Amino acid sequence: MRRSQRLLARSWAFALLAFCGSVVAEPTGFIAPAPRLASKSHYLVDFATDRVLAASAADVPVEPASLTKLMTAYVVFAAIKAGRIRFDDQVVVSERAWRTGGTRMFIELNSQVGVADLLRGMLIQSGNDASVALGEHVAGSVERFVNEMNAAAKVLGMDDSAFRNPHGLPARGHVSSARDMAVLAKAIIADFPESYSLYAEREFSYNGITQHNRNALLWRDPSIDGMKTGHTDAAGYCLVSSAERDGMRLIVVVMGAESARVRNDGAQQLLNYGFANYETHKLYSAGERLDAARVRGGELEYANLGLAEDLYVTIPRGAYTALAASMKQLAELAAPLPQGARVGEVSVSLAGTLVASTPLIVLAPVADGGVWARMRDELLFLWE
Repeated sequence: MRRSQRLLARSWAFALLAFCGSVVAEPTGFIAPAPRLASKSHYLVDFATDRVLAASAADVPVEPASLTKLMTAYVVFAAIKAGRIRFDDQVVVSERAWRTGGTRMFIELNSQVGVADLLRGMLIQSGNDASVALGEHVAGSVERFVNEMNAAAKVLGMDDSAFRNPHGLPARGHVSSARDMAVLAKAIIADFPESYSLYAEREFSYNGITQHNRNALLWRDPSIDGMKTGHTDAAGYCLVSSAERDGMRLIVVVMGAESARVRNDGAQQLLNYGFANYETHKLYSAGERLDAARVRGGELEYANLGLAEDLYVTIPRGAYTALAASMKQLAELAAPLPQGARVGEVSVSLAGTLVASTPLIVLAPVADGGVWARMRDELLFLWE
């Protein structure tokens, strides 16, 4: 029997849950306090469950510096996925891109540069010139591209973010928050997994110039595989990073540290804290049959029930044996039943505290069986 099936079998209690969707509560048990960082804000979250493991001033808008390029990359990746542009497109470098100051990829005026090279120049070398060139190629102008950045932020629920340019140089009203940056990082990893490996590349050479990835944590910790650093005098030192150990992925954001060392050490401390004190488990897979329920009047006598999405939980390390799962069917089922119809809840608790709840759905449609099915059910009812 699979571990997830054993978990569900341990506590098949049918208690009504009015909650719809996912919920995370603070489980019982001792957890060491999170490190305190010398930064304007920070945020540590589990990728699979969105469980916040540490946070300080996470919703306060601050200048994001070159973390802005994560949103630039998100919009570019979305344009590639939609077929608007391609990785092998050749981009003519405009004077605006060529003249952009700050950190640069050193692209030359009127030269042609591939989108793939511009992405590496932006993400590895943090090239502001590459950011402008990509924005102009996707949207025709920087201004229209910035509109796309803000539209994407709105869709992602980045309520504390407003972008004014694609590179992150200081501009009035150009802000984001630690939580928003974590939301963006998760979206990049989840929506564009085929491109995520770019963030782990340690160096990139273009036009005879080799520059190293500014994320020093890539050399420090082999579990870290992204994502982006940033710095301006106004923003301080910023970082979004992600790491995966034993199937558990965490995202950490540090904004407004006083030095690169403080930023890097703080992010590493938060990641180590998260992995040392918590563990994440996938309990049930989307589409996995968890139960079968009788359907009155159905072409089939039973409907298979399960979940629409994978169900994960993040819990204190070593607490897995204290988990218990329960299921509640909300009502008697009657045909016709469409696929995906919500018919109950699956909940998971840790030592009596609810840590997750998600709808129980019909995995495959059950059509109306007509008069003969109704007669069959009446006979079965009488027999029972």
